[in-house]
Amino acid sequence: MIFENTKEIPLWPGKPVLSRGEQPGIDIPTITPYYPPVWKTNRKAIVIYPGGGYSHLAEHEGKGYAEFFAAAGYHCFVVKYRLGADKGYYHPVELCDAARGVRMVRAAAAELGIRPDCIGVMGSSAGGHLAAAVSNMHKEAQTSPDEGDTAKISSRPDFALLCYAVITSDARHANKGSFLNLLGVKDFTEETCGFLSQERLVSAQTPPTFLWHTMEDMAVPCENSVFYADALRKAGVPFELHIYEKGPHGQGLFKGHPWAEECLRWMTRF
Repeated sequence: MIFENTKEIPLWPGKPVLSRGEQPGIDIPTITPYYPPVWKTNRKAIVIYPGGGYSHLAEHEGKGYAEFFAAAGYHCFVVKYRLGADKGYYHPVELCDAARGVRMVRAAAAELGIRPDCIGVMGSSAGGHLAAAVSNMHKEAQTSPDEGDTAKISSRPDFALLCYAVITSDARHANKGSFLNLLGVKDFTEETCGFLSQERLVSAQTPPTFLWHTMEDMAVPCENSVFYADALRKAGVPFELHIYEKGPHGQGLFKGHPWAEECLRWMTRF
């Protein structure tokens, strides 16, 4: 078996696409599985991208989520994707790593007892931007010859879970730092960043999406989720949006808000 429970392994076979070196933690993206109890598995999977402004990765938005959803029956896979900021990896590297995670899990679906038509993505903050990007831009992700037949497998997720996600390049509501880190540019402008404003990229092919946010989030204003939900509605894509009154940015499972339970309820549709 390619995956061993809680064992971190390289995301790419051989040299990752667009690689700049071989330093662990910087140049080598990884994926870590978290399996549900055998008697509780529902044969569904979630590929998780932690947040961190495209400068670092928040463990509570990776391992923390994975342990919670695995306990509820989901096969979870945390992707440590390569980063911008001072790490030197810029778009489309993050998109390539995110899409590779979906392909890798789908390729192993039969072996793991997962439904290949029920593999979702999940992300918080900048990780939510990445989950939205693989939802809308998966065909733009590069593959590697070392993947073999896996490169031919679709990277499109079957659903998406977006937690206080970075979405828009609208300067009034944008988390500008995430876009600057992702693109490696110094100035935030529509010309440099607008093409990655995810609400503009939603189409009828975008997967069903669950979104949540808080009104008190000053780092990533709730308009990010509202704009994305409106785009989904206009494209005829099923979605569920929850806006809570209280709570700062980056709270993860956020004890006190029922979003995780609401998310579990929503995912029973698949």
